[in-house]
Amino acid sequence: MKALIQRVSRADVSIAGKTAGYIQKGVLVFLGIEKGDSEKDLDHIVKKVISLRIFYDSEGRMNLSVKDIGGEVLVVPQFTLAADCRKGNRPSFDKAENPERAKALYEQAIVMIRREGIAVASGEFAADMQVSLVNDGPVTFLLNSK
Repeated sequence: MKALIQRVSRADVSIAGKTAGYIQKGVLVFLGIEKGDSEKDLDHIVKKVISLRIFYDSEGRMNLSVKDIGGEVLVVPQFTLAADCRKGNRPSFDKAENPERAKALYEQAIVMIRREGIAVASGEFAADMQVSLVNDGPVTFLLNSK
């Protein structure tokens, strides 16, 4: 399982011209689910997303998590994170989990983050989405559960 996370001052996701999810200060998470990913992988990624100390404290050090600052999380499904681009010029998506299983894990991620008391917005699984964001920093991390 892979998650590309970005510290944002705001972010939103739209579907067919209508806003599906919007957050202010917090973390935008693009979540890619690969074949064989389990609840253990999901637990690892969710814990990192909510606990990673990527926000500044009063001394200007990255020492606070999204939970510490009362920030929000926008989770967007991103199967292209499972792409293999090593051969040729067309990405292979053979590593991407089947849609039913991937959707279940994606939805479970949202529930797990909410259980931590964090406001969560989301995209829509398998939809054509437009994502807008203001990356604060820029600060971007790629997490891998493996």
